Amino acid sequence: MDSTSAIESPAHDEDAPVTPANPMLRIFNRIFNRHLMNIAVLMVLPVIFTNSLNPALESVRDPDIWWHLADARQLTSTHHFMTTETNSFTVGGQPWVNPEWLAELPYWFSYQALHLRGIYLFEWLVTCANLVFMYWRGCRRSGHAGAAWWAALMAFVLISVNSGPRTIAMAYIAMSAELAILEAAERGKTRALWLLPPLFCIWVNLHGSWLIGLALLFLYVLCGAFGVRKGMIEQVAFTHAERNRFLAVLGLSIGALFINPYGWRLVWNPIDMMFNQKLNIANVMEWKPLDLTTIAGAAAFAAMCLMVVCNAIQGRKWRVYELAFVFFAWYAALVHMRFLFMAAVLTTPFLAVDLRRAFNLGSDEKTIPAANAVMATAAALVFIFIFPSEKKLDAKLGTFFPMQTLASIQPSWRTFNSDFVGGMMTFESKPDFIDSRFDIFEHRGVLAAYLQVMYLVRPLELLDQYKIDHVFVTDTMPVAYLLKHTPGWTQVERETTGKDIYVMFARTPGTPAGSMAMNSVEPAKR
Repeated sequence: MDSTSAIESPAHDEDAPVTPANPMLRIFNRIFNRHLMNIAVLMVLPVIFTNSLNPALESVRDPDIWWHLADARQLTSTHHFMTTETNSFTVGGQPWVNPEWLAELPYWFSYQALHLRGIYLFEWLVTCANLVFMYWRGCRRSGHAGAAWWAALMAFVLISVNSGPRTIAMAYIAMSAELAILEAAERGKTRALWLLPPLFCIWVNLHGSWLIGLALLFLYVLCGAFGVRKGMIEQVAFTHAERNRFLAVLGLSIGALFINPYGWRLVWNPIDMMFNQKLNIANVMEWKPLDLTTIAGAAAFAAMCLMVVCNAIQGRKWRVYELAFVFFAWYAALVHMRFLFMAAVLTTPFLAVDLRRAFNLGSDEKTIPAANAVMATAAALVFIFIFPSEKKLDAKLGTFFPMQTLASIQPSWRTFNSDFVGGMMTFESKPDFIDSRFDIFEHRGVLAAYLQVMYLVRPLELLDQYKIDHVFVTDTMPVAYLLKHTPGWTQVERETTGKDIYVMFARTPGTPAGSMAMNSVEPAKR
């Protein structure tokens, strides 16, 4: 296997740091090095600039985390994996596998320990783990901490599209681990390759993105099967022994996928989404094409341009798999905005290499430990200052979810609800029509019915078909306007959250259109 493409730091005696004679000072200098400062700054950025971690913005707003917590609560209380859907009256009892059960557990344990602050803290840790992993890989590949930091800073903007207490963020740690193993193998540490099968065994239980990881591994092996020396592309083919090792690792990784509580059904889950969940993909914002006018879109365009410009200034030799990874990353991100996070994981180390070469960055071994200590301490103090109280997060929760109206829902009701509150209804043990999972709801036709009601395509007929006796939506929804002007429906609840007004309608045969028996709830003044 050929040597790594990482740029080695030039050895200049005048750049070498002076080793102090005082042993305590040596320990201080070793602790407060450049990496600690860079990592500390990266770790404080999310609590300032991401919507989901800045307490002044949208903390605890994510609608998915609540049904994730409900699933984990059921697993830990019953000690049985879910094999049927248990939360909805529309698809309750139907076969279902939980493809993210392992990623849900840490969030549930964090919630049990620290409640809303636990969710916040674990989200921050997962976000930071991704950033630090990308920075570390950039350092190893480029040999320059400064270039790696700037590349990781760009990555931070890209991953903001998936900010929140998301299970997929844990899966991207697994993807970084996979890429780090392949990069280690390039540096000659081929034994690390045998870590890939157990990694995939864990990954398949975390999130369906394992399929992308397997595709990347296959692409890496395929690109290494032949040699290319043409222009800026230089690929040395695997030796016979290397090829056999990679094929064995690939085969074991595929076999490891079936070590899960659901067998082949869990392996089939992401493939099913690709081919059998068209409504899901068409109606979820994350699956929309990337909008280049947004901050994340502009950052992606800037990153792509920066890679091109850097290689125009100072080109380098590219391996075939490197080009394949870069093209795949940016294509996927442009087609589906949710893959910006993946693009950051794949391209950050390459960008670090390009930045060092293009700007001719020399050794950055010299540093000022005292300044590093000040920066790291300042970052820690900023995090402590921003870290929200439970009371503040609870108040935030009420600005996104109509908690009092949710509490009034009775177990016997058949409530048609907006998908945004479905997860919270599940967490509060209220039977829902739909939540933001969508997979099983699409398979059973419920998602199609939900969209038809929301867009006023035979809505009254569908409400009758599903025997709906209550409707719980925002006041601006077309179906809310329809029910206000339809006999037999009475508005019984109205609750104002931060930006929305939620209304609850009850089926009341014989009442005239526009009937109201309303309990109005305004947001509490804080």
